[in-house]
Order: sequence, then C-alpha cells, then structure tokens
Amino acid sequence: MKRLMLVTGGLLLAASGSSLALAQATPSGVRGDLIAQLDDAGNKLAQLAQAIPQDKYSWRPAPGVRSIGEVLMHVTSANYFFAGSVGGRATPPDTTISDKRQVAEHVKGAFAHARSVIAGMSDADLDKPTTLMGRPYTYRSVLLLTVTHAHEHLGQMIAYARANAVTPPWSMAGN
Repeated sequence: MKRLMLVTGGLLLAASGSSLALAQATPSGVRGDLIAQLDDAGNKLAQLAQAIPQDKYSWRPAPGVRSIGEVLMHVTSANYFFAGSVGGRATPPDTTISDKRQVAEHVKGAFAHARSVIAGMSDADLDKPTTLMGRPYTYRSVLLLTVTHAHEHLGQMIAYARANAVTPPWSMAGN
C-alpha cells in the first residue's frame, strides 16, 4: 500500500509538473500573441464543431460552396499545411471525414499542432524565409496567415451555425 501511494504521488507530481511546464512553455511577444489568437479561433471552432448537430454537417448555403463539415476539415488541413511550410511535420487527416466526433477531434488536433509549432520556434525563426504556394514568405507571415485564415473561417462558421439555429456556445446568456 505504501509503495502504491508513493507511485501514485510521484505520478501526480509528474503530471502537475508537466502541466506547469506546458503553461510556462507559452512564449511571450509575437509568438505568444499568435498563439493567443490561434487558441481563440481554435477553441471557438471546436465549440461550434460540438454544438452543430451531425445532420447539419452536410448543410451548405448554396451549391458549390463548402458544407459545415467541409469548412471544418478545410481549416484543419490548412493548419497542417501552413505549419508544414515553417518546419512542422505531421500528416493531415483525410479532408472528406464527415463524422462529427472525428471532425471535432481533428479540429482540436490541428490547432494543437499549429500551437506546438509556434511554441517550438525562437523569435529569430520568425524572420526565416520560406515558400508557400510558390511565393516567398517569412515564417512570421505564414503564422499571421494561419491565424487570419482560422478567424476568417470562424466567422463563416458562426454564420453557418446561426443559419441553422445554432447559437455559438460562448455567446449564450450567462457565458
């Protein structure tokens, strides 16, 4: 019993230490600002992914326009694409996934991946050159594009949700 308590205590200490390390790992300055904005869009998109009913994931405002599920998977895929151009390595999921639970998990995973790529950079890395879609960029401009792209589609998803009588969870009374 004493050994079990020591092991459990050690695991709890390790877990609390890793949580603290994650909290301390968030950089300040421009990278911290980028992460804060990315987290805002990612958290809200994840909330919408959960709030919108599965039967609405195929809804689209007009023919030829992305559906709710397609928009969410587009943002997911873009986060991996942008992160890949600044050194992040991961395989994006299949963009045709339409199961609500899977889409929501991929949204969370894509934002966590982008967040970790930004947190893993140095301030000096922001000035590194890269190429994106055949054009020259700096890492900083790619990260700004990542954040603005996420917020662009957040606005789109808010409109899609409201068109389907879904109130964004963070704007409900009492929140």
